[in-house]
Amino acid sequence: MTMPQQLQGRLRLPIISAPMFLGSGVDLVVGACRAGVVGTFPALNLRTTEDFDAWLTQIETALAEPDPSGRPPAPFGVNFIVHHTNKRIEADLGQIVAHEVPIVITSLGAAREVVEAVHSYGGLVFHDVTGVAHARKAAAVGVDGLILVSAGAGGHAGSLNPFALMAEVRPWFEGTILLAGCLSTGRDVLAARAMGADLAYLGTRFIATEESMASDGYREMI
Repeated sequence: MTMPQQLQGRLRLPIISAPMFLGSGVDLVVGACRAGVVGTFPALNLRTTEDFDAWLTQIETALAEPDPSGRPPAPFGVNFIVHHTNKRIEADLGQIVAHEVPIVITSLGAAREVVEAVHSYGGLVFHDVTGVAHARKAAAVGVDGLILVSAGAGGHAGSLNPFALMAEVRPWFEGTILLAGCLSTGRDVLAARAMGADLAYLGTRFIATEESMASDGYREMI
């Protein structure tokens, strides 16, 4: 198993709070990082690059404030859509580099130029994959980790059983592996680790938090 040096000693639990469209915001990211897990949000939760810049500044400012516990916060991350239909790729990547975002989660395409830009300041790139072919393409452009989006995961949901997907990828991929798909409890995190994952990728559990952007009705339903 491979935990990046940038995360060693920084996490209380091996968990990433997944970036959720219209669910993850500044409060949830900061709260997760303060609790010792990686907090993330999608860049496209903001309508403009200027608003994206403002959120990054708010998160950095909040996490720079001393915590009463004395613990340093976990790093935060941003989900970055690199598909050509995202017209803000260049502008948003400029903000990612300017703010030196610690973790960038790329989706819908493995882009070498994005990986190189993030690596230029020492950041990490984790990439969403739903199968082995996409995993190999992402590994070929130098990503630091693969997020195995298995059956049951939200967003760009995969269809493969997590046991099968992990067994196909772990033997040859030497980087960090994150597992996504119906993980919500400590038992689930332990199971993901037992299968060979370095980090568990949880979404739904965090929708129910006070810090999420979800409506009260959605929280109550969960």
